[in-house]
Amino acid sequence: MPRPELVSLPSVERPALDRMRQMIDEYLDANLPPVTQYPSILHEAIRYSALARAKRIRPALALTVYEALGGRDMAYALGPACALELVHTYSLIHDDLPCMDNDDLRRGQPTLHRKFGEGVAVLAGDALHDLAFQWVAVSGNCQLALELAQAIGSYGMIGGQMADMEAEGKRVDADEVSFIHKLKTAALIRCSARFGGILAGADERTLAALSVYGEKVGLAFQIVDDILDLEGDADKLGKQVGSDVKNAKATYPGAVGIASARAEASRLVDEAVTALDDMAYPTARLIELAKYITGRDE
Repeated sequence: MPRPELVSLPSVERPALDRMRQMIDEYLDANLPPVTQYPSILHEAIRYSALARAKRIRPALALTVYEALGGRDMAYALGPACALELVHTYSLIHDDLPCMDNDDLRRGQPTLHRKFGEGVAVLAGDALHDLAFQWVAVSGNCQLALELAQAIGSYGMIGGQMADMEAEGKRVDADEVSFIHKLKTAALIRCSARFGGILAGADERTLAALSVYGEKVGLAFQIVDDILDLEGDADKLGKQVGSDVKNAKATYPGAVGIASARAEASRLVDEAVTALDDMAYPTARLIELAKYITGRDE
């Protein structure tokens, strides 16, 4: 059976994604607490993690959806979109702790607890969680706060982390891995797509399509992440490879093999793209972003 190829984002779209990343990075730098204010060490730790080299997939997805649906006020959308990045960063800080995955490298630099100590890392993660909801609250849209809380709570990202821990060292099938992925990774990516729709004033039909799109992209994203942990380049990824095997994690390649995992990621992208058929908006950039997210090598 020939190996399925995941299509990368065409060069014509790279400037658009790079523009999103630049806006996100500039917003984070300008709005994260300055190191000149107490508690300086905590603020330095927050900025160390949040400003490190990163893909910014979640806020970029929210902003891409917002623009696709006709949103034009980036000053209004940037704060809530960047709140998604704060939540993602806090989850990585806590995941890297010795009581979780005990990783030493993240985003091309030592993990936060290696640099600042475990206590500071816990507090930095907590502070980023708090700040994310501050940035959402400024928008004045209560639905965004509800969406984010549901996506990261015990029925979402944190519940997925719990399931991930419970599955360590056990034989799991594809359905069990998909359940973990759906909560731990796809819930926040689904939320990111819905954020863009909510910010743009989308109707329920459009939000339903974005929900399917975001969840399918999120599931494919995590499968590709699992594959990259086996075959990726540590320099490109900015983190160590092989950590899933080291920690006996439940992964899709571990459950079905690499070839079948690639095929499943490709199928999920196709389903994400099909979901966009129900949207009465231009979807070309959403399609290309889905393919980029799952076709990446970093």
